[in-house]
Amino acid sequence: MKTLRVAVIGCGLIGAKRARAVLRDPRSRLVRVADSDPGRAETLARECRTDWVRDWRKAAGGDVDAAVVSVPTHLLGEVSRGALAAGKHVLCEKPMGRDHAEALEMLRAAGKAGRRLKIGFNHRYHPALMEMRRVLRRGGLGRVLNARAVYGHGGRKGYESEWRTDPRKVGGGELTDQGVHVIDLLQWFFGPAEKAFAGLQTAFWDIRPLEDNGFAFLEFPGGIAAAFHTSWTQWKNAFSLEVFGTRGFAAARGLGGSYGPETLVLGRRTRPGAPPRVTEKRFMGEDRSWDLEWRDFSKAVRTGGKMLGEAGEGVEVMRTLAALYRSHRMGKLVLV
Repeated sequence: MKTLRVAVIGCGLIGAKRARAVLRDPRSRLVRVADSDPGRAETLARECRTDWVRDWRKAAGGDVDAAVVSVPTHLLGEVSRGALAAGKHVLCEKPMGRDHAEALEMLRAAGKAGRRLKIGFNHRYHPALMEMRRVLRRGGLGRVLNARAVYGHGGRKGYESEWRTDPRKVGGGELTDQGVHVIDLLQWFFGPAEKAFAGLQTAFWDIRPLEDNGFAFLEFPGGIAAAFHTSWTQWKNAFSLEVFGTRGFAAARGLGGSYGPETLVLGRRTRPGAPPRVTEKRFMGEDRSWDLEWRDFSKAVRTGGKMLGEAGEGVEVMRTLAALYRSHRMGKLVLV
């Protein structure tokens, strides 16, 4: 396969980012875009100089090899399974459906169709996070002890009326929306979580029974502990992920744009009780994670090779997410 023929289903903010990433890949061709809102579909199609349709089934027609599925959460499972059944490889936007059961259905659909299914965890392709993982794999921090993370934004006017805060359309609130990115990164670093505890809060937005803040604790193999807070009351957008080991620490901060410059800080211990030797690397320029993720998927489809964010990894994230919600309901630490 020399050129991957692609349909993008869902022309919202993320779908548009995905379509542009396809356009920038010389080994891919954007055949069409689709959205139930014809105005939105036509606008993106005009920008991308391609065709558009309203029906996602027509978008995933016989003349495309792969589909990007970037629709509201309650439709992710149905559209992804349909595209897979039509013989298309699929890059599905996170989360992997509304719950663990939907994720398993998607995994089974990919296996039955014999097609590749990738979950859109673009944060793995941010340079600070990629470099942090390399440091960990080389043992640069010694034995890993624990980690902590913060990820959030403050919403916008009318946020409580958007589809992502409608309990009929999503599996959860902020813990599902941005928390899955943190869970995925932690499991990419440390392996599948073994224990989980969560406390959820609806502090500001009128979105009950969904949460606008999630406080979580996860335990990983080897006793590695991680705590994170995801928030829709983070009035100034923020992202940070810190890992501490016996020989020092690593801290990734910012994601570019409104989240601030992306940086990686490394602190190396010199001797007990002495301040660490600290270096900081800043990654300037535009966010290339969308392009890098698309090209990883495109190459894997063309060559049959490995890629980041395989379907099984997405299922594992949803299993951990389910354990966190179960923990909150039960009010205690649970096994994942």
